[in-house]
Amino acid sequence: MKLFTRHLSEDDELIAGCIAGKRDMQRRLYDKYAARMMAVCLRYSKTSFEAEDVLQEGFVKVFGNIQNFKRDCPVEFWIRKIMVNTALKQHRQKMHVSSVAEVEQVEKHPEEEFIFSNYAFEELLDMVQQLAPRYQLVFNLYAIEGYSHKEIAAQLDISEGTSKSQYSRARAILKEMIERKEKKYNERIIR
Repeated sequence: MKLFTRHLSEDDELIAGCIAGKRDMQRRLYDKYAARMMAVCLRYSKTSFEAEDVLQEGFVKVFGNIQNFKRDCPVEFWIRKIMVNTALKQHRQKMHVSSVAEVEQVEKHPEEEFIFSNYAFEELLDMVQQLAPRYQLVFNLYAIEGYSHKEIAAQLDISEGTSKSQYSRARAILKEMIERKEKKYNERIIR
């Protein structure tokens, strides 16, 4: 009679090792996901130093709560959610910025799509980091993380209308930045 054994995936082994408190497994999990999570943290931060703080605090939470990971999604998604929540917490703690006026009825503009594919990640990241903190948060949560305006409103303790207006304003500002960059580029070519 042949016994079948289930082979653990690399992530399953890493998770088991982290739960057991094995430092080498924690290091391997960190090494596997740190670069991708740093990209997430950078989108929510104004500087790389802030992003590193979020990353560090996020991984402390990952290792402190890994025994609670239910394996109902890939571990990368779970870690990403922790990083986003850590960034949001950091913003809540340091932001006493007056909120943008509540707008219950957002002006409906035709969805003008502007092209991001012509820009390197670093250029796009720089533009997003130039947004006001609330615009940056709402833009990242809606456009990149896929949260609904209702979920964003609950996370940031704002109204759904405010989330929509801040997203709309962030898009408009990013569009202006892109148009200015393209105008400068075109002016250089003409010369």
